[in-house]
Amino acid sequence: TDTQSVVFDGKEVRSAQRTQPRILLLNKAVGKEVSRKPGSGRKSVFDELPKLRSGRWISVGRLDVSTSGLLLFTNVGEIAHALAHPSTVIDREYAVRIKALLDEGQTKRLLDGVDVDGEKLAFSDIRYFDGSGSNHWYHVCLLSGRNREVRRLFDSLGVLVSRLKRVRYGPFVLPNFTRVGQLIEVHPDEVNAICDMLNLEVRVEVPRRVSNKQVQRSVLIQYPNLTLPDWAVSKSE
Repeated sequence: TDTQSVVFDGKEVRSAQRTQPRILLLNKAVGKEVSRKPGSGRKSVFDELPKLRSGRWISVGRLDVSTSGLLLFTNVGEIAHALAHPSTVIDREYAVRIKALLDEGQTKRLLDGVDVDGEKLAFSDIRYFDGSGSNHWYHVCLLSGRNREVRRLFDSLGVLVSRLKRVRYGPFVLPNFTRVGQLIEVHPDEVNAICDMLNLEVRVEVPRRVSNKQVQRSVLIQYPNLTLPDWAVSKSE
């Protein structure tokens, strides 16, 4: 059950309901705000989340209104804090379409770091993906979650970003079967694996059975200090 109980004077006394940690993965659409009170008549990503009996959903970082892709939510503050805090050193990967083909000097500058509005910004990795004509796709990685960091880095070179999508957050990946706006609940086994990776004591204490459908929806990949459940490993091989 989700409740704790103790025995007093030979009788069972129920205590407050215990929170079972949950993690959701959303393929965010462009135009949605990561805010409970969005402005300009826009819709909120929180409107798409399932209702909780107690507590509330917490977003792990943010994506601006013009950025799509992987966005995480949890009902446990410790998990959200640990996943987003710089000390955890979790990288974020984005697919970005730009109106340019970078030369070696520009790539080196973006990796070495650029001073933007008094902040030192840099990608931890840049890889060319594909493209033709004036449109070229790159995959870039960041070790921080500063506001509009990807766009600001390319802006520093005078390069226009025409599309931006987050495809990975540390060990969490956006499955290729995921539709825009689709929400996936991370399996309890994988929630526990993440909590172990983050050295958190919170755990799902009543794991559900792994169905064939859920196994197909593993959202984790191999990552430092992460031990994947056996069924997830078999799916990633």
